[in-house]
Amino acid sequence: MARLKPETICLIGRFHVWLWKLTGGKLGDAFGTLPFMMLTTRGRKTGRKRTTPVLYLQNGPDFIVVASFGGNDMHPAWYLNLERYPEAEAMINGERRSLIAHKVFPEQKHLIWPRLVKLYPNFAIYQQRTRRDIPLLRLSEPA
Repeated sequence: MARLKPETICLIGRFHVWLWKLTGGKLGDAFGTLPFMMLTTRGRKTGRKRTTPVLYLQNGPDFIVVASFGGNDMHPAWYLNLERYPEAEAMINGERRSLIAHKVFPEQKHLIWPRLVKLYPNFAIYQQRTRRDIPLLRLSEPA
């Protein structure tokens, strides 16, 4: 499988959001058995809200998201946005949630990573393709 260019990944994401909005959320919450959320972040440069489909792993009350960007050597914009503004909103199974992003540290990542690869084996391929260590974020409800 060839690596997709960042522009192609962004285009697929925009189409996914468009389809989700068009169907009132009936399509786009999952891809096969893979769970997706519609993650809305605040743009780090513009301040505008940006919505992106993101695969997630339920981890207790939290959600783990992977900034893989298809194994490209740059971080996805949604990840950079959350680094600057950690407050986010997500639509998960038709439910709107306010969430706060927290970095997953290496000692936690090594416990979670195998579960992510089991959920979506391409994550392992993406990690092999890139020079960066693919970061994980834990999205939690505010205290």
